[in-house]
Amino acid sequence: MAGRIKEGSGDELDVNHEINVTPFIDVMLVLLIIFMVAAPLATVDVNVDLPVSNAAPAPRPEDPLFVTLKDDLSLAIGNDTVGRDAIASALDKVTGGDRETRVFLRADQAVAYGDLMEVMNLLRSSGYVRIALVGLESVNAVAAPTGEAAQAPE
Repeated sequence: MAGRIKEGSGDELDVNHEINVTPFIDVMLVLLIIFMVAAPLATVDVNVDLPVSNAAPAPRPEDPLFVTLKDDLSLAIGNDTVGRDAIASALDKVTGGDRETRVFLRADQAVAYGDLMEVMNLLRSSGYVRIALVGLESVNAVAAPTGEAAQAPE
C-alpha cells in the first residue's frame, strides 16, 4: 500500500518507501500489445497481379530507326556501330534532322538497367524524345499456330 493509517495516533500517515510497479507493468503491457498489432499494419507490402496485354501490336513503320545497345555496351544505329559521342550527328544524318522521328531502342538482355537509362538520356539530350522500347512478344501471343501447322490432318 501507498500509505497506512495509524490506529489512534492522529492525522499523520506513515510514508511507504516501496515503489508500486503494478500500474507501470500494466501500461507497458498495453503498449506492447498496441505495437504488436500496429507493426504488421505499418509494413508496406503491395501485392500486384499485373494483367497480360492482349492488345494487337502496333503497326510497324516501313523504315524503322533502330538504336541497339549490345551486351558489350557498344551502340549501333541500324547495322552500323557508332560511338557514344557521335550518336547525335549519326542520328541527324539518318533522320535528315527530323527530331520527331520515333527511335526504337533495343538492348541485349544482359545489359544493366542503368546502362539502358544512360543511352535513353543520351538520346534525349540529342533531341530525340520519341523513344520506344523494343521487346519480344509474350509466349501466349506466339503460341497461335499459323500456316501449315494450323491445318488439321484429314
